[in-house]
Parts: sequence; C-alpha cells; structure tokens
Amino acid sequence: MEYAIEVENLTKTYGELNAVDNISFKVNTGEVFAFLGPNGAGKTTTVEIIETIRKPTSGHIKVLGFDFKEKNKEIKERIGVLPQEFTSFQRLTVRETLLYFSQLYKKRKDIDSIIDLFNLKDKENAQYHTLSGGLKQRVGVAMALVNDPDIVFLDEPTTGLDPRARRDVWKAIAGLKQEGKTVFLTTHYMEEAEYLADHIAIIHKGKIVGEGTVDWLIDNYGEQSILLIKGCKTKDTIEVLQNNGYQNIQAVNGDVEIKISKKDAVIDILFHLREKNIYYREVDIKHSDLEDVFLNLTGEKLQEVMT
Repeated sequence: MEYAIEVENLTKTYGELNAVDNISFKVNTGEVFAFLGPNGAGKTTTVEIIETIRKPTSGHIKVLGFDFKEKNKEIKERIGVLPQEFTSFQRLTVRETLLYFSQLYKKRKDIDSIIDLFNLKDKENAQYHTLSGGLKQRVGVAMALVNDPDIVFLDEPTTGLDPRARRDVWKAIAGLKQEGKTVFLTTHYMEEAEYLADHIAIIHKGKIVGEGTVDWLIDNYGEQSILLIKGCKTKDTIEVLQNNGYQNIQAVNGDVEIKISKKDAVIDILFHLREKNIYYREVDIKHSDLEDVFLNLTGEKLQEVMT
C-alpha cells in the first residue's frame, strides 16, 4: 500500500472557528510524518479525526485503505495512539501497564519484545508513579505498540521533558520506524521534526502552509546560509570578497558575515582569502533551519507563537 493515510479537503469548525481549514495531505507507508506547528494550529484536532475520535465537519479520509466513515472498527484495531499528556495507573508496574492496555485489542504484540525494544527491562517491575518523565513517555510510546499496529500516532510526545529525556524518547520513536511502522508525529519542536521526520507538513491557523522533506523545505523557503569569518581584518576581507563578486557582506563585532547559497562557495572564498594573504582565526557556517522556514511561510517565529 503506497499511502497509509489519505486526507482530502478536511475541515473541522466549532461555531465560527475553523480549527482545521480545508487541508489535504498523504502519508506514505513506513515513513515518519511530522505535523509541525504551534499549539492551537489544528494538529491535535486533525489527528483525533484520523483516529476516529472526532467527526469532521467535511472532508474525506482513508486509513490503510479503509474509508474512515465505513470502517471505523477496522481502523481502530490497526492503529496505536499516544495522546497528549499521557498518563497511566499510578500503582501498576510497567509490565502490568502494557498487559492491561493490550487486553483492549484482539491482536496483541508480545510484551517481552516491546519491553526489550524500548529498553525497559530494568524497569518492568517499577510502578508507574516512580518513573521519571522521560521513562513515562517511553512507556507511553511502548503502550501504543501493544496491538502491533500498522500506524502509530504520537501527539506531542516530548512536551515538558528535559533535553536528555527528549532524546531518549526520540530513540524510542526511531525504533518504531525500524519495526516497519508508519509514524504520525505532532510536535512544536523544530529539532524534533528535523531529527525524526521523513516528511513534514507545517500547519498554522488550521491551514497547511508548507510540506516536504526537511531539505526541500529549507531549500525552497529557508534563508541562505551564513559564512562567519572570525579573527580577520574586516576591511581587507570585505574588499577581497567584493572584488571577487560576492555581495551580502557585513562586519559584525570584528568578524565578517557573508551569505552563501552553495557549499562550493566556502572553498572559493577561502581560496581568495589565502591568495591575498588574508589571515583569519577560524570560520563557521550557520545553516538555515526550520525556524527560518516557518518565519518565511507565516511571518511569525514559531517560538514566539508558542509563548
């Protein structure tokens, strides 16, 4: 099956509010698909409709080839879900938690294999309330796998975690792809989408404003990279670069910044500086990222929208 999920002209309204505004996209089988956007953008509403939890105002959805209006039960049996702010029974152990949730499904994956996959063996007899935030989220991701689903939905799986715990959860999510699962991830973390996703859809105020791979989005909507030449004579360096046709150059705190669009430009620039005996201490490159993409597509910075 080429597409695990197909969404066409999906709309969800609450009174006069268009929470989801006529969006369409497809998720390839076996990929990690990231829905990237701030809180309130429509991510969770969209996911809950696909999971058959909410009803859309209009639009059409297929999940694993099933029409979501006609094959509701079949879809539920073949998906795994980690909802936002997942929690479990505080006094159940990790093993008991996984066993409990597995009883809700006809098809069940071997619990020992799940525990091994997520490196939870040394915590399998620990009660849920004793776990750290990162371990609780790993248990949540593991819980979404108890029915051996074809698609796993992870809604903001690392919100509130410290950087180390977040990385541990990322490893767990990467393990899902290695298991051959299709992963639908919602997140407002740029680095999370960039690290995990094969394909990203950026959603803002209910609309998808950009979609593609990380590289494609940056190439088409990002800024030029910046080469920073440190510890140089700024006037002489700028003069050499301008004489060789380079533009978008400025002196910043005793260093020189130049916008570049091609990787080969770095080699050419350093060649010209060496040819004219221009000394510099070191060079650094600041690449464009998804923050630049979001800003160019929406006119807002994602982190500012989140605050």
